Formats: sequence, C-alpha cells, structure tokens
Amino acid sequence: MTDSPKQVAFSVLDLAPILAGATPTDTFRNSLHLAQEVEKLGYTRYWLSEHHNMASVASSAPVVLIGYIAGGTTTLRVGSGGIMLPNHAPLVVAEQIGTLASLYPGRIDLGLGRAPGSDQLTAQAIRGSRFGGAQDFPRDIQQLQTYFSAANSTAAVRAIPGEGLEVPIYVLGSSTDSAYLAAAMGLPYAFASHFAPGQLLPALEIYRQNFRPSKALATPYVIACINVIAADTDAHAAYLSTSLQQFMLGVISGRPAPLQPPVESMAPLWAPAQQHAVQQMLAYSFVGGPATLQQDLQEFIQETQVDELMAVSNIFDQEARVHSYRLFAEALQAVAQPQTARELALR
Repeated sequence: MTDSPKQVAFSVLDLAPILAGATPTDTFRNSLHLAQEVEKLGYTRYWLSEHHNMASVASSAPVVLIGYIAGGTTTLRVGSGGIMLPNHAPLVVAEQIGTLASLYPGRIDLGLGRAPGSDQLTAQAIRGSRFGGAQDFPRDIQQLQTYFSAANSTAAVRAIPGEGLEVPIYVLGSSTDSAYLAAAMGLPYAFASHFAPGQLLPALEIYRQNFRPSKALATPYVIACINVIAADTDAHAAYLSTSLQQFMLGVISGRPAPLQPPVESMAPLWAPAQQHAVQQMLAYSFVGGPATLQQDLQEFIQETQVDELMAVSNIFDQEARVHSYRLFAEALQAVAQPQTARELALR
C-alpha cells in the first residue's frame, strides 16, 4: 500500500442495458450519446460486452457496436469487453477486428474472454461442434496474435484485413485461471470485479507475481471493472442504485428483465438470501456523492494499485447516467498524480 494513490486511467464498460419500455434501438442511441460525452471528459476507452439470449442486454454483436461507436467519436479507444473467443473462429475475429482497426487506426482494442456470455443451452446453439472451445482459449489467443502479425504474410491462411496491425489484446477474467494465463502470455489483464469481486485481490497478486514480459507489454497492466453510481448526493445515488440492484436480482434469480426505474425501497422486491447474494456480487460498487466517491475510490486504488478503472453505470435515466460518469472522472482527477510514461503510452 502506498501513501497516496497513483494516477489511473478511467474508461467505460457498456453492457448495453435495455431499459424497461424501450428498445435495443434506444439502447444503441444512448450508448453513442454516452460515448460522445465521455470522450469530452477525457476517458481512455469505451468497451462493449458480448451477451446472448438476455432480455436485459442488447450487446450480442459487439463488433458491430464497436464500429458504430468508433464511427461516432474521434479520439476515444473503442473495443470489446469482451469478445467471448470460444464463440468464434479466431480467423473471423481477426478479420472483423482487422477491418475495424483499418477503418479507425490506433483506436481499436480487443478484449477476450472464455465464458459463453450466456446460458449453456444458448452457448451450444452458438458454438455447435465447438462446444468445448473454452479449453482452446490460450491456443486461440496465440492464433489471433499470429494472424495480426506481419510475419504471417507467407502463411497459407491470412487475415486480410488484420495482418500486420498488431491490435492490442487484453485478457478478461473473473477468476484466478485468467490471471495465470494473462501473466504467462505477457498481456494486459482486465478483471470483472463488477460482478465477481471475490477473487479480485488474489487474481491481481497471481498476475503480478507470475508476469512474463512480452513484445506486447514490458510490465503488468491491470484494469479493474467496477460499478459506479454517482450523483450529487449520497441519498440520490443510493436511490439510483436500486435499478442496478433489480438488474442483478434478475440475474441471480434466473429471470433477467429490462433495466427497471429506481424504487424507494428494495425491501418488497427481494428475500434476505437474495439481498445477500446481490450485495456480495456488487461488493465493488461505488455509490455516492462526490466526497464519498472520492474517498472510496482512493482507498480502492491504494489497496489494488490498478492501472485503470473501467466503470459500469447501469442507471435508468440517461442524463443521470452521463452525470454519473462525469462525477466519476472528476473524483479520479481529484485524487490523481501525474501519469507515468507507460500509462500514457497505453492510452
């Protein structure tokens, strides 16, 4: 632990939530508006997730959404948080991401996960005969690196576009398994502490202790994904956070539903066991006004020494959602110190 927190980059993870009474079209328009606003605020990157067969989430095709967001912004890095690689052939991913990186040079990130992003029945429908593809995750990442390399120009199978672009690859994870893999491959590591907080600290320790420098990265680089519900007062932030709580209640109960408006009290909506489960999943949620947010973020950065924080703000009202990201940026800037050359280079 250090005496004061280091500067961390700040970014967005967009789960593309579908609002109650709205459509995926509304979701996508809200996402583009949010991206344009956070770009003005100095955010580093804007990542989109991959989920399937969920009435609450519209991000089943992150590659398409990356192009939409990148096309509507100018400086923001845009990427996947992530593409669930076992769902796709590495060559197809290389071609699609290579196309995006050719259209938007220097702005595309490729975050990769091994989970299905769905239930098992849906995963089987997506993967077909590759249902056990998660076991091939390390090999598939290496195949992607090969397709992106200039050295692959003499191979029988090439990714065009994509070849020679050296698109930055990030390993995503919610367990210690992914930490070992990211460390062994010398790749930056993004941990899903916004829904899997329990293994964050041991995963970061494993990643840093086992990290092997690579062509892609000389020293460890960690992104922690967290929930952020910020407002002008603690009370209003707590009120807004009930939409997130309802969202997660749907997840744990197996009944995902569109993001609901906030409520005055969650008491009538969940049983004690459900409340406990939701609160455990949302342990790394930063809910409050500016002073509370700044103090809590400072403590988190001191404890984890992360290089970047990626915020998920599942807030029902779009104006309140944008305002939350504004307050998040201001809170981090208030506790910041000058960035290192390496952090600037990764932007």
